[in-house]
Amino acid sequence: MAKKPPKDLIKFLRPYDQSIRELALSLRELVISELAPCNENIYDAYSAVAIGYGPTDRLKDGICHIAVYAHHVNLGFNNGATLADPSNLLSGTGSRIRHITIRSASDLKRRELRAYLRRALKQAEPAGSRRKSGEVVSVVKGHYPVKRRPS
Repeated sequence: MAKKPPKDLIKFLRPYDQSIRELALSLRELVISELAPCNENIYDAYSAVAIGYGPTDRLKDGICHIAVYAHHVNLGFNNGATLADPSNLLSGTGSRIRHITIRSASDLKRRELRAYLRRALKQAEPAGSRRKSGEVVSVVKGHYPVKRRPS
C-alpha cells in the first residue's frame, strides 16, 4: 500500500478537476510501489504541480517525476533520452527528459508503465546502491505564488 499523500500535495491538487486529481494520486501510488524506498520532492510550480522521485532529495539524483496539468498527467523520466523505449511510449525531444502522457485511468493499467519505471530505476542506480530499507520521505521543495495553471 502506498504512503498516504501529504496534506500539502492534496492542497496543491485541489484546483484541478476531480478526474485529474485522481489520475495524479493513482500514478503516485504506482510510482511509489515501484521505487520505494525513495524521496518524494513536491513542487507547487508555475505551470504544474510536480512530484519528483529519487534516492535523495537532490534534483540531480531524480529518476522520474509526475507533472500535473489541467487536462492530463505526465510520467516523466529524467534520463528518458537514454531509456529503452520498446513500446514507443516516450514523448519529448529534449536532450534528457522524456515522458508518457496519462489521460485516463485505463492508461494507468498499461503493464509497460511498471516496466519503464523498473528500467529507469535500474539505469539510475549502480548495482547495490539502492537503500535497503526505509519509507518514502516526502518534502515540499517549492511553492510558487504566481501560477499559469489552475490555482
